[in-house]
Amino acid sequence: MTTSARHSLRVFAATLALLCLAPTGYAETPNVIVIMADDLGYGDVSCYGATELSTPNIDQLAAEGLRFTSGYCSASTCTPTRYSMLTGTYAFRGQRTGIAPPNAPAIIQPGTETVASILQGAGYATAVIGKWHLGLGGPSGPDWNGELKPGPLEIGFDTCFLLPTTNDRVPQVYVHDHHVPNLDPADPLWVGNKKPSPDHPTGITHRDTLKMDWSHGHNSTIHNGISRIGFYTGGHAARFRDEDLADKWVEKSTEFIEQHQDEPFFLFFSSHDIHVPRIPHERFQGKTSLGFRGDAIVELDWCVGELMNTLDRLKLAENTLVVFCSDNGPVLDDGYKDGAIEKNGQHRAAGPYSGGKYSVYEGGTRTPFITRWKGRIAPGISDEMVCTIDLAASLAALTEQPLPDDACLDSFNVLGALLGEPDAEGRDHLVQQDNGSRGTFGLRSGSWKLHHYKRKSARNVVVEQPLANSKVSEYLLFDLEKDPAEKNNVIKQHPQIAASLKQQLSKIIDDGRSRP
Repeated sequence: MTTSARHSLRVFAATLALLCLAPTGYAETPNVIVIMADDLGYGDVSCYGATELSTPNIDQLAAEGLRFTSGYCSASTCTPTRYSMLTGTYAFRGQRTGIAPPNAPAIIQPGTETVASILQGAGYATAVIGKWHLGLGGPSGPDWNGELKPGPLEIGFDTCFLLPTTNDRVPQVYVHDHHVPNLDPADPLWVGNKKPSPDHPTGITHRDTLKMDWSHGHNSTIHNGISRIGFYTGGHAARFRDEDLADKWVEKSTEFIEQHQDEPFFLFFSSHDIHVPRIPHERFQGKTSLGFRGDAIVELDWCVGELMNTLDRLKLAENTLVVFCSDNGPVLDDGYKDGAIEKNGQHRAAGPYSGGKYSVYEGGTRTPFITRWKGRIAPGISDEMVCTIDLAASLAALTEQPLPDDACLDSFNVLGALLGEPDAEGRDHLVQQDNGSRGTFGLRSGSWKLHHYKRKSARNVVVEQPLANSKVSEYLLFDLEKDPAEKNNVIKQHPQIAASLKQQLSKIIDDGRSRP
């Protein structure tokens, strides 16, 4: 089927759906753009209290929409949050859902219901542009020089333009649909876990050549003066500059929006800002006093502004639901000596909360969360609890698409809360996890928060210090209403509440689902 034929079919399907469902007065098919930042903390943008830098475009989004004070992702690292956002299922229920290595095969398998497949079924054109980090290819992993499938196109996306892993991991190439563009067959791309030859330059053997030094871990193959996790050779014509990533995401997103402005579309804009290595474009370098981490936040804000300008130019703002969120909380030193800690000053990346990336403290998963739909969402602030995992069920409800009983197992329909409807409620509880483990959880239920650790130590809770492990009890209990920073463990004072939450957490895990 030609592109034109597919376009006509989508327009017909969307129109037919509207005609059939119009008598209910509910089904709507706005364009949907989900902007997911990477490692952005609750306190990293000015509309959430940052004073050491300014984010005018994100602030405008919040001023024109709904700013949530209890907006969450479901995990404090990237792969599990992205998995749960797309599938509507907690990542701890899946396999291989921890931080994906460079050669990871596809984690979300074909046939899995996702936000993209739900909206595709409602007649939407669908795209993911930016960071993927959910694996590509069959059981043996990606065929970098051949067809990269299964991938996004097998789970509901019509097109993709990707950073295949995450940029501190190799390889530094794009993926367009099923292929790496610009590959030279005479210079094949190889990606592996072991040093390909004794003289292969690494961040250890050629440390004095690096333009950004590493602090821990990120010391294998060097590209663009930066050493990464993993090894690769070849594919030189296909490689990109770190500095150009944000521009490429905006360029490809603008193309997609322009191509589909006359039909409903879903765009997952998956930013890499502000994940390490933080190398913003030269025009953003030095724009803040916080070093490259702050400069990358400003670059992210620019991306948001460019997307909003495109909607305004095409007169689509009043027919587009925009969701702004982050995949997890902040981290300062995450493997590179980029001055993030030394230049942090008075900035508090997690805002009033403890913890950040890798932790189940509030700072790990409570992040900026904004919804805007001009003329539909009344501007304001909401204290309702919502999570990125709820997008699947909520958007299915918006477009009146059925959810199979065995899909989106933990996604709640909180559409009313997302749209700011009067008396609408968000979710009443949320399970938070750290990475892919099954042993470290946080359960927020109302104003109470239970931590469960199977390990005897966990990451520290001070974002402004280098990552370190500290001893921890198996269970901790906090009253978020009185102690939002989770400083005072009150489990001894409230044993009955702790027992009830332990039982609730065990039931959610054992039941295999939490969606009614």
